[in-house]
Amino acid sequence: MLNIERVRALCALADHGSIAAVADALGVTPSGVSQQLAKLEKEVGTALIEREGRGVRLTDAGRLLARRGHEIISLLARAESEVAALHGDVVGALRLGAFVSASRAALPEAVTRLRAAHPHLAVTLAEGESETLIPQVMRRAMDVAVVDSWSTLPLHIPPDAVFTMLHRDIADVALPADHPLAQRECIPLAELDGLGWAAWNEGTDFHDWLVQTLRANGVDPRIDFKVAEFATHLEFVDRGLAAALIPRLAQVATPPGVRIVRTTPILYRDVLALSRADNDRPTVRAGVTALRSVFADLA
Repeated sequence: MLNIERVRALCALADHGSIAAVADALGVTPSGVSQQLAKLEKEVGTALIEREGRGVRLTDAGRLLARRGHEIISLLARAESEVAALHGDVVGALRLGAFVSASRAALPEAVTRLRAAHPHLAVTLAEGESETLIPQVMRRAMDVAVVDSWSTLPLHIPPDAVFTMLHRDIADVALPADHPLAQRECIPLAELDGLGWAAWNEGTDFHDWLVQTLRANGVDPRIDFKVAEFATHLEFVDRGLAAALIPRLAQVATPPGVRIVRTTPILYRDVLALSRADNDRPTVRAGVTALRSVFADLA
């Protein structure tokens, strides 16, 4: 009979790619991971990993066992969820993740409501962007992630994940108050050509969404300021240096030199609560319920 914790270590190596990363993920030492994998090799009677430069890689047998191991771990997780659901007790730990503006706008209240309703539930939060949160959920390092999916750049939902719709967030254009278009009630995106923009860095979903959306409307954006905070984008707009697309969840305080104007077409993103399909514990249900309640109040 294979030891499930050793199989879990092999699966973690398939996910993370290095012994050091597995040690971090599992909260053990690298030597402990190596010992677990060596014992697993003895159990199956064949090599599962081999040296590659300074690191290691899975053999064919290792990849096969890791693939089956993921299936076994998923079945165990589903069984644990079903047993926990029989009792319905919301106790233990709930690990939440959220993208930045959702973290600010909704998560403090959601955590407050969870702790008030379930005093024996330990809730933690890790902030990040959707493209980094989803892999953490799928690797079981996080229970529920609040992620965003733009209408013109839909999020890829892994087949082993489920999601709940929480909110639809609109993005408006922020212009310097003295710009000729700033007094409009609504601006067609096609009229925004020739402006400099403030946006997130390349490689982020928001940057790709902005560029793709503007180009689809005949605008080739010149991004002069690449910064990872909507509040900073607004500061550049306030000084007459740029325009920006700002989601309403991120519109905390508008500087006096900025005018926020609606666009046509309407730009929006869906805010989703994402979890693993095999993780239907009462704690996860309680977390999603609290998130739905808070976002309903925001709407």
